[in-house]
Amino acid sequence: MNTNIETILDTAVMRLRKAQIPNARLDARILLAGILGCEACEVLFCDKSLTPAQSQRFFSMIDQRCNHKPVDKILGTKGFYKYDFQVDGHVLSPRPDTEVLVEAVIDYIRMHDVDKVLDLGTGSGCILLSVLSEFSGLKGVGVDVSQPALAVAQKNAEILQVSEQVELKRLSWFSESFIEDIGEMFDVIVSNPPYIPNKEIDELDEEVKNYDPLAALDGGEDGLESYRRLAMIMPSLLKENGMLFLEVGKGQATEVGCLFCSYGLKLIQIIKDLGGIERCVILKK
Repeated sequence: MNTNIETILDTAVMRLRKAQIPNARLDARILLAGILGCEACEVLFCDKSLTPAQSQRFFSMIDQRCNHKPVDKILGTKGFYKYDFQVDGHVLSPRPDTEVLVEAVIDYIRMHDVDKVLDLGTGSGCILLSVLSEFSGLKGVGVDVSQPALAVAQKNAEILQVSEQVELKRLSWFSESFIEDIGEMFDVIVSNPPYIPNKEIDELDEEVKNYDPLAALDGGEDGLESYRRLAMIMPSLLKENGMLFLEVGKGQATEVGCLFCSYGLKLIQIIKDLGGIERCVILKK
């Protein structure tokens, strides 16, 4: 066991615990592994000592974590589905809950003839790029109102080697010209829009409300503002028999399903995430 590393790690853990950071030792190991270029379980057995520059960088990371900055935002990467995605303050950090949405889309495409997928509110690109990575002939369009978010998505597309499969567009679905600006219809549309009621934003964990972009969280007064707009424009974006896959917040699935049905879509399925929450709403035109 490397005593130099152990001493540094213990110091970091004490700082994190003093700041009331849960899982202090695990977080310290993960951050230290990012410095050393190894797995978190291997840090104590590293045969090298930290250089002064590495030590300074590590404790700078610890200071950020003490301020409740998420580990993934400190390291700049977050694991999702099968891949590591680059993240920063301009994009929502991918959540494991969203993987059920990705899996549902992939399962559908494997059994149907799909040419192109539209992702509304693409952010880091984690949903769309995960799907495209499974099908070399599939094309995708990712839409986001944030240019910095699209820059992150472009980097991730390059890392996953799907740049030639994806087109990224800066657009707002609240724009009157949105349908015209998109200019085509799709076999499959997927979206994880903001769905937190704005009165609940202040109640979120510090790691979320202080480090994820507000625009990716705030769903309006009741959390359904974006869904109402998407329901209005969806008939003009989906091809006949096209499929829509939506992520929703806790307790929203039934209401969201009814909303889209009122615009002519048919509710096909509601899928629960690993926590038992109805998370993915699937509809058909």
